[in-house]
Amino acid sequence: MLKNRPEIDGLRAVAVLPVILFHAGFSSFSGGFIGVDVFFVISGYLITTIIVEERRAGKFTLLGFYERRARRILPALYFVIFCCLPFAWLWMTPDQAELFGFSVIAVSLFAANILFWRQTGYFAGPAEEMPLLHTWSLAVEEQFYLIFPIFVLLAWRIGLRNLAISIGILAAISLGIAEWGWRFKPIANFYLLPTRAWELLVGSMAAIYLVRRPMSFGHWNQPASLGGLGLILYAVVVFDSGTPFPSLLTLVPVVGAVLIILFATPETLVSRLLSLAPFVGIGLISYSAYLWHQPLFAFARLRSIDEPDTSLMLALVALALSLAWASWHFVENPFRDKVRISRIRIFTVAPLTAMLLIAIGLFGADRGRLGSGLISTGPYPD
Repeated sequence: MLKNRPEIDGLRAVAVLPVILFHAGFSSFSGGFIGVDVFFVISGYLITTIIVEERRAGKFTLLGFYERRARRILPALYFVIFCCLPFAWLWMTPDQAELFGFSVIAVSLFAANILFWRQTGYFAGPAEEMPLLHTWSLAVEEQFYLIFPIFVLLAWRIGLRNLAISIGILAAISLGIAEWGWRFKPIANFYLLPTRAWELLVGSMAAIYLVRRPMSFGHWNQPASLGGLGLILYAVVVFDSGTPFPSLLTLVPVVGAVLIILFATPETLVSRLLSLAPFVGIGLISYSAYLWHQPLFAFARLRSIDEPDTSLMLALVALALSLAWASWHFVENPFRDKVRISRIRIFTVAPLTAMLLIAIGLFGADRGRLGSGLISTGPYPD
């Protein structure tokens, strides 16, 4: 069973807060987008720990794995999308409504990263007005979840050590593609799984290492964990939209996250800091906070002639955290309860909801296309 590590929840807070403040436009957090990379490492670590420990105990099943992922990801995601719909209907121009409709479809198909790769750069000005832009990272994780457990099962017979070596080779290839990609295909490089997989795989290697050699306090734990936190904070403050990403520079926050995972034992200062109630509390609601922040900021920008001022953005940050607590309490937690909501219900409701959202997205995209055609001076381009 996965050991409770409150410092990992605290690390989630360190990941999500810079992302939110970066998207809010605070220049002091110019590298806040690296919080997503920290999330990738945490995700790779957690799911690999679950897969390996359950496989060793003879309890792992693909159905059970996908059920957990569905319970964890889909209810809050679908809830936030439904909450966005009336505001998109009322406030978006036809062109914006069309793209929003397509984004709803893409999110429902686990393909948001592919859509945004084809539509816009992450740091481009119009991207700030896309309520579902942030779901590109969820798509990367979802695509990884579809492939990775099958890979582990197929490779299980070679042993954990060789499995870790195989994962390391794949991570090195992925990182190599990313280093090439930022030079020649920067937008695809940012959004797509082949150039992001290494970040999740690094977390997977950390998980296998700790399964084989459980954590214990040693001479290097204190400086290593402090160094890990320092690397993450350095990236948050120093990196900016001009930093090649992902690239070899992405190793800075990724290695930082790995050092905390490997060395932040309860005796270390980093563990004690990240285990404080405020960090753990924000970490627990971090997924919902991530879901809420971008729609709030995007709609605020859509309704503002100029960039919203600092006081409004701070208020929206507070609102995002408040809504995150509510959706964590009333949506996320109930759907994780297997007694209240059975596996059959999850596997029935999830695809039906996805199909409903796809239908809504098609309607919205068609409405936007029609509106663009009505107000344009020429024929709508095919």
